[in-house]
Amino acid sequence: MGTSFWHWWQHLPSKMDPVIFAIGPFKLQYYGMMYLVAFGVAYLMVRYRLAREERWEVSVEHVQGLLTAMIVGLILGARLGYVVFYNAGYYMSHPLEIILPFDFSNGMRFTGISGMSYHGGLIGVILAALYYTRRNGLSFLEMADLFIPAIPLGYTFGRLGNFINGELYGRATTARIGMYFPQAGGDAMRHPSQLYEAFFEGIVLFALLWLLRRRVRLSGAMLGIYLIGYGTVRFMIEFARQPDDHLGLVWLGFSMGQLLCAAMITAGIAVLFWLAAADRRKQASPTRSQG
Repeated sequence: MGTSFWHWWQHLPSKMDPVIFAIGPFKLQYYGMMYLVAFGVAYLMVRYRLAREERWEVSVEHVQGLLTAMIVGLILGARLGYVVFYNAGYYMSHPLEIILPFDFSNGMRFTGISGMSYHGGLIGVILAALYYTRRNGLSFLEMADLFIPAIPLGYTFGRLGNFINGELYGRATTARIGMYFPQAGGDAMRHPSQLYEAFFEGIVLFALLWLLRRRVRLSGAMLGIYLIGYGTVRFMIEFARQPDDHLGLVWLGFSMGQLLCAAMITAGIAVLFWLAAADRRKQASPTRSQG
């Protein structure tokens, strides 16, 4: 590829406008639109599975209700996760800023809700799904098997939204694939880690889970596989992603994201062992009763 392509590529972030259009104070941004697209894609993929696969005995209304609960859990969990995992000391001193879109440190300044954590969002989604499935007499593990293969494809659009918004950029690099992100300041190129995540967390992980969706027979196993798969991919990409300025690398050269991903991988392995043990007990129980 020629020099002109690399010049275009490396300066692409400065040419992108995150605002689609504005009417007075209202602004429609690609960031928010991409997340709506992500939710829509996940919903359509689940509906596709309901129509094409005979395994599922769940109504469309329950799918819609569960997705709504998961979205609420995602938003609340992502915000609270950021507060707890990434900036607990600050928010203990400024508790109103957890839920109000204002900075009160020097008067009152509108900032929007700033700071969301994927891992907090994941916890929120799981808790919301547990609540909804129990309340409506559904199997949490069956619903996990239904939804999880469809979810990663939505990440592709979410991470593209991060890229267009110029946030979550990577560490400095001299490699040609690097880009100049105006929001980062300085003259260094940085890894487009948002695009790495869009591809590996989104497309690659989606392809893997989609291929496994009919091959894995152990109920609930998709949850464990997802936790291990996403945690591993994200752990590796974190080596190219810029850590939060106020945290840096928190332990043995690892970022907070990597520590949370390590916990995620461990949880995934534990889920698979627990499910396998429960399945063995279930398979053995008829034999014991006949004895």
